[in-house]
Amino acid sequence: MNPNMKRLRRSMMFLNCQKPSLIKDPYVYAPDSILLDLEDAVAEREKDAARYSLYHALQEIDYRGVERVVRINGLDTDLWKEDIRCSVAGGCDAIRIPKTETAKDVQLVEEAVIAAEKEFGIEPGRTLIMAALESARGVMNALEICESSSRLFGIALSGGDYTKDLQTKISGTGVELMGARQHMIIAARAAGVQCFDTVYTNLNDMEGFRRDVETIHTMGFDGKSIVNPRQIPIVHEIFTPTQKEIIFAEKVVREIDTKKAQGIGVFTVDGKMIDIAFYDGAKRTLALARASGVYKGEL
Repeated sequence: MNPNMKRLRRSMMFLNCQKPSLIKDPYVYAPDSILLDLEDAVAEREKDAARYSLYHALQEIDYRGVERVVRINGLDTDLWKEDIRCSVAGGCDAIRIPKTETAKDVQLVEEAVIAAEKEFGIEPGRTLIMAALESARGVMNALEICESSSRLFGIALSGGDYTKDLQTKISGTGVELMGARQHMIIAARAAGVQCFDTVYTNLNDMEGFRRDVETIHTMGFDGKSIVNPRQIPIVHEIFTPTQKEIIFAEKVVREIDTKKAQGIGVFTVDGKMIDIAFYDGAKRTLALARASGVYKGEL
């Protein structure tokens, strides 16, 4: 398995490949991933120029550990195959498929990625895939999409097109997205892949953004797509375990390890009843804290 399948992806920041000034140094804001966009953000007449900028950025810029995901053009265009060749040749970390509706969409992209890796001498299996679900059909097929490829590390909701397909609009309350969000996170967890939420575009409402991120964190999402560096600190704060959570998780892991050896199944930690079912969650908390750089322990 590619070691980057489960990497930390709290924030995934969109950047327009049409504008070299945007893609030259986004690492200074320390997002976990950047989404280098060849699709909607790029004007039709600028697609070739955007690919040129993308390739040279991937080849020449040290992004200092930030994951580089390329959003290709839709499979209903004549652009996506060359997008993949350019992205893989440049050494991108992953391809994001827009408007994914079926497992076949993912498998079609996977075939093109495999061919490009072979063509350009890239290590087989290096290039991962993620799928954006942007329609009612895509959301309904979430599980089959999640299980479509061993390269697929996760799925993401694209709220704008999804709400248009529902014949509604983004309200700011999240009500219109709740069904898709719940369905997608269940499918992702059933398949063992990650799940990411849609962008929040009102940059003048940072309190609303915070509430939105808190909601999807509570629902179990792995991270959020973002459109501005100002949003990164809020996402990272909410998705990074607190010291209180870390200390409690350590206690849970130690107590379960000890009590299990003694044949004790149920006990209390800080006044809370605990059993073996809490073990994996506590280990996940510590793993997330370690990946976020706030925990150096050995548990």
